[in-house]
Amino acid sequence: MKVNIRQIESVQEEHADLYVAEITEPIQNAVELLENNCISIPCTDGMETVMCRTTSIYYVESVDKHTYVYTKELCYETKYRLYELEEILNTNFFRCSKAMIVNIRKIKKVKADLNSRMRAELLNGEQIVISRSYVKELKRKLGI
Repeated sequence: MKVNIRQIESVQEEHADLYVAEITEPIQNAVELLENNCISIPCTDGMETVMCRTTSIYYVESVDKHTYVYTKELCYETKYRLYELEEILNTNFFRCSKAMIVNIRKIKKVKADLNSRMRAELLNGEQIVISRSYVKELKRKLGI
């Protein structure tokens, strides 16, 4: 990958432009690092506590008063409630239903579904449903 760096006069002018053929996980991690949004959330995996980086989170779901954090291949449990995670997570995360928050950088494609809902396919192949009350906001965030 070719990298160009140009020094500018003031901090207000700082920005980065990336030209990529495909948005891969390393590219997304680089974007998160540039945006200074790389934080970790304590999660449990059985008896171990794992620090899960927000860049690796695909979505967070609440089921039966338990909150689960899903990465590309693994699922962890966290003590946080969804409303607490909404405050912690950056603007790349979006409440897509009453029980789920999704990382919009992990959305591969979206399509219309029944009853004015949308269905989103994530980069790992999983499909999630966006409730109709959140569809308008998702379209705005995705620029569609």
